[in-house]
Amino acid sequence: MLDEKLDALSQMMAQHMARPFPPGLRGLEIDDQDLVMLDADAYGCVASVREGPLSERHRAGLTQLTSVFESVLPAIDDTYATEYYAHLHNMIVLAADIERLRGK
Repeated sequence: MLDEKLDALSQMMAQHMARPFPPGLRGLEIDDQDLVMLDADAYGCVASVREGPLSERHRAGLTQLTSVFESVLPAIDDTYATEYYAHLHNMIVLAADIERLRGK
């Protein structure tokens, strides 16, 4: 099961990298979150999960990112940008699930 989830995460990461960043969001902040940095932080965290188990500090960061997405996503009013960040949020959720499986 873990290998299947890791494969799914890799596919989602490739899909994400193939999509252009939403136009007009550079420099935009929602709830004090710079959207470019949120994208980069989330992708970096997901990439770390793919490579191996996270440290306690990084696991806390993953949990924090999940909360950030829950507050930012409803505030995005562009269809493409919403889809882009929803996909990124789904990657974070899958990464957290992978970490939970590793902890068992």
